[in-house]
Amino acid sequence: MPDSNTIITIRNVVKRFGSSVTAVNDVSLDIRRGEFFALLGPSGCGKTTLLRMLAGFESPSEGEILIDGEDMDGVEPNKRSVNMVFQSYAVFPHMTVHQNVAYGLKVAGTPKGEINQRVGEALALVQLESMADRKPDQLSGGQRQRVALARALVKKPKVLLLDEPLSALDAKLREQMQLELVRLQKSVGITFVIVTHDQNEALSMADRIAVMEHGNVLQLAPPAELYEYPNCRFVADFIGKMNLFDGQVVGARDGRVVVRVNALSDRVGDLELPYDGEARGGVGVAIRPEKLRLSSSEPVDEPVRLRTRIMEVVYYGDENHVFLEAGEAKFTANLQNVSRGAHAGVVRGEDVWISWRQEDTLLLTS
Repeated sequence: MPDSNTIITIRNVVKRFGSSVTAVNDVSLDIRRGEFFALLGPSGCGKTTLLRMLAGFESPSEGEILIDGEDMDGVEPNKRSVNMVFQSYAVFPHMTVHQNVAYGLKVAGTPKGEINQRVGEALALVQLESMADRKPDQLSGGQRQRVALARALVKKPKVLLLDEPLSALDAKLREQMQLELVRLQKSVGITFVIVTHDQNEALSMADRIAVMEHGNVLQLAPPAELYEYPNCRFVADFIGKMNLFDGQVVGARDGRVVVRVNALSDRVGDLELPYDGEARGGVGVAIRPEKLRLSSSEPVDEPVRLRTRIMEVVYYGDENHVFLEAGEAKFTANLQNVSRGAHAGVVRGEDVWISWRQEDTLLLTS
């Protein structure tokens, strides 16, 4: 039985379409009350199908879904204590903002006085009180998204489901709305479940993230744990950027695994990596770009170091992405531009030393 802190229980849920497509494959997870939870993964990984099953628009082929302890088998979407915000917003163009937000309450037969009070509260939450009489075509994309949020929140659901809610917005507005959604979720205190393919969106907003691929949940963890301690190559490569190499386990000593990196062994020797599990045979060895340090002279005090050539420098304003090669090995390093002119220190075609701490190296056994 789920504990009292659990609002959604998903147990061994499978969703098949026909005889050949398994969109969701034996997924089990719990979502907590008051949590901002993200389902993250590439297109076709099953995240939207799972969200639609929570909403009641699809039914599991196998398994069970409980919301606030109630089995959702056979429960129609309009009878569930959830509401959904779609990617397209789906606001009614012929209605004012007030009328859009009031629509669901009006259909439910809520008294007019209560409707006006609850609509006013919902518009205050999304900071649109002054725009109650406007039509959607008089609003920006971000404001229309807020209308959709207010319309969902006005019915006071226990869970708010968000299907790629920010994907139609431009980059700057999307970042602003990420902050707004977090503020809104904390202020109303209900559970938000968001589907997204954007790693930065999930990392910046969610309390926990479930990474999905081919219908499976590969890892479920808080953002920092996912980023710093991914449990497999897919998660390591999908969350942020990564320098990823193939290696072989050649021994173990003092709680460390000794790994020979195929493309680096003749330059850096074997690496002794901290690892508390069991590793053998072929493994992945990974280093985040920001963990690499560049220097013009050999860093003799660094245990892992090698000489590389700068092949390309891409300037992003706040940082440079530096692409380097050492024989067959290719690296990407991210360098922050901490002062004006800092980017002038790296030049295409120059030889530089790179180094990193062994403790910052990830060992991936799957």
